[in-house]
Amino acid sequence: MSTLQQFPVLALEDVVVLPGMVVPIELDDAARAAVDAARTSNNDRLLVAPRLEDRYATHGVIATIQQVGRLPGGGPGAVLRAEQRAHIQGGVTGPGAALWVEAELVEEAAPTDEVRDLAQEYKSLLVTILQKRNAWQVIDSVQRLTDPGELADTAGYASYLELEQKRQLLETEDVAARLTALIGWAREYLAEAEVNEKISESVQESIDKNQREFVLRQQLAAIRKELGDDEPEDTKDYRERVEEADLPDDVRKAALREVGKLERGSDQNPEAGYIRTWLDTVLELPWNVKTDDSTDISAARAVLDADHHGLDDVKDRIVEYLAVRARRKERGLEVVGGRGSGAVMALVGPPGVGKTSLGESVARALGRNFVRVALGGVRDEAEIRGHRRTYVGALPGRLVRAIGEAGSMNPVVLLDEIDKVGADYRGDPAAALLEVLDPAQNHTFRDHYLDLDLDLSDVLFLATANVIEQIPQPLLDRMELVQLDGYTEDDKVQIARRYLAPRQLERAALTDDEVEITDEALREIAASYTREAGVRQMERLLAKVFRKVATKLTDPDVTRPVVVDDKTLIDYIGRPRFIPEVAERTAVPGVSTGLAVTGLGGDVLFIEASAYEGERKLAITGQLGDVMKESAQIALTYVRSHADAIGIDPATLERTIHLHVPAGAVPKDGPSAGVTMVTALTSLALGRNVRADVGMTGEVTLNGRVLPIGGVKQKLMAAQRAGLKTVFIPARNEVDLVDVPEEVLAELDVRPVADVAEILAYALEPAAEASTVEAA
Repeated sequence: MSTLQQFPVLALEDVVVLPGMVVPIELDDAARAAVDAARTSNNDRLLVAPRLEDRYATHGVIATIQQVGRLPGGGPGAVLRAEQRAHIQGGVTGPGAALWVEAELVEEAAPTDEVRDLAQEYKSLLVTILQKRNAWQVIDSVQRLTDPGELADTAGYASYLELEQKRQLLETEDVAARLTALIGWAREYLAEAEVNEKISESVQESIDKNQREFVLRQQLAAIRKELGDDEPEDTKDYRERVEEADLPDDVRKAALREVGKLERGSDQNPEAGYIRTWLDTVLELPWNVKTDDSTDISAARAVLDADHHGLDDVKDRIVEYLAVRARRKERGLEVVGGRGSGAVMALVGPPGVGKTSLGESVARALGRNFVRVALGGVRDEAEIRGHRRTYVGALPGRLVRAIGEAGSMNPVVLLDEIDKVGADYRGDPAAALLEVLDPAQNHTFRDHYLDLDLDLSDVLFLATANVIEQIPQPLLDRMELVQLDGYTEDDKVQIARRYLAPRQLERAALTDDEVEITDEALREIAASYTREAGVRQMERLLAKVFRKVATKLTDPDVTRPVVVDDKTLIDYIGRPRFIPEVAERTAVPGVSTGLAVTGLGGDVLFIEASAYEGERKLAITGQLGDVMKESAQIALTYVRSHADAIGIDPATLERTIHLHVPAGAVPKDGPSAGVTMVTALTSLALGRNVRADVGMTGEVTLNGRVLPIGGVKQKLMAAQRAGLKTVFIPARNEVDLVDVPEEVLAELDVRPVADVAEILAYALEPAAEASTVEAA
């Protein structure tokens, strides 16, 4: 057990002394009294304790006076070496003017394995901290410490610990408790130091980068000055750039007004950024740049013919446009009344017939720049007219950006998928296009962002669409309509041979010496694998054939060239997807074959009629529109009212009649199925089949008159693809036959009729043949 000893007390206010520390102190009156008492009466030993405001210190350290003299500042001082922790018991009387206390020396127990482990952990943390501070000499001293208590008391020198934390260490007699507390504080310090290091590194990198850029800019400026070079174009003064630019007078005035605002304002003004962006946009537009049109009509036609097969209507229109432009230029009539001689054409037809690719071909033929503007899915009017400059992130509209991309004021602009433009609360883009596509207005087109008149009258606009009915009527009225009705089977073979096959051979890395595809195979693909107006699916199947051939040629024993004909075609692309079905569908009474036009081109349409006992009514199915439902009512009324003339027993129609148009998932509408419905109902009532090779189209009235319809060319091409031989059309549509390809008319017996009775007289099989079929 430790015994009590008496010591003079030295109370320190701003420092906490732990065992093992050597500290210099300044000798004020109280400190001098304690030092004198220790030197005269206590063998140079005294007790050093922290001075506390709210209580007396409970612990201190026994220290030996090493030296008394003067501090570097010149004042009196002493150097003390702290040796052992002591527990203060209370005050006592003693010699001299110093305060004496009675204290018990604290003896530390022998370290356990747990204490040694804690000491090792703390030592590693302490070494890490010292390494960050580059205190390598101190690290050596720490590494030599083996006593856990001594290691813990070195924390008295730690600058990252608060005085209160050091007082806590002084008052903690258990070594394990001291080490545990120090480990926690060291970890907190290292975590905080790591965050501070990252922040400091980031700040320093930023400062270094800015300083480096500043120095490099200064050096670059000095080099340019020595070389006598001007500033680059993008750093010139905006006023100088505007004055040098080739701008129309009104545009120049507006630009100089904005430059004045920029010069009068501050760089910190947010509007300065908007003005700079606007000026950059104006200066980038080719206000007075125009390309010269080609005047060689023959060369232009040759370019169009080389790029596309057929499409004579479009090619003729472009050649006419060139011819007129050439004559106007010769006679000095290039611009009349401030308006150019642009044109607006709408290319309407099914997918895959070459509408989009035709735009680029037209630009090449004219010698103009080409730019494509995709309108599919556009629902915001600002996409056409631009946003006001006051909006954050405002941009000019697609037309202005297209002119900038083209680099001239008279490019060919392809407005792709104009029938897919939508409308919502943000406006109607189709309405904004009214001014763009009006030749009488677009010479003063005003974009919301630019807020300047832009002359679009020299632009050749080509709009593409699949369904003409989906184009708003006022917009369609401003465009010159050119119908692309699709290709015949012969056209498809020619296109495949001239364009599709060579392109796919190149993509498959094949040559003509390695593969040969016959015309019969191409015709089989067009007839039995792809019933489409265009040639997209045909090109995909050709790509599939050539991929299979490329795979086959990996075998060195395969004979070259690989010949693909109509017999071996099934090995490459499988079985035919389309087989003749008209004969099968019309094998029973009540089924007739009509013709229709869809967004994919012409197609055959079957009308089925059936009857069962019940109330006298008409049931209609097949997702039909109102117009087609009315046609069904008209057809039934005609058959009932003319039953005697046709030879129908009226009792057969006094039942529930069900009229169905298959493919019920596809919406259908229009009046052109009227004659087909009459034929189906008559076939049902008489029990006579409709001829399998007969198709028909036309609107019917209550008196049986056959009225004209649209899409005659597409419908006849669909009839030819389906294998029909005789087609009835309205008599007033006979004039439309001049547009039908000769090879189609050669395979069809087209019969114009004015009365539906003429169709019934031919289309229905004779009664004797029908009876024979029934007996069989």
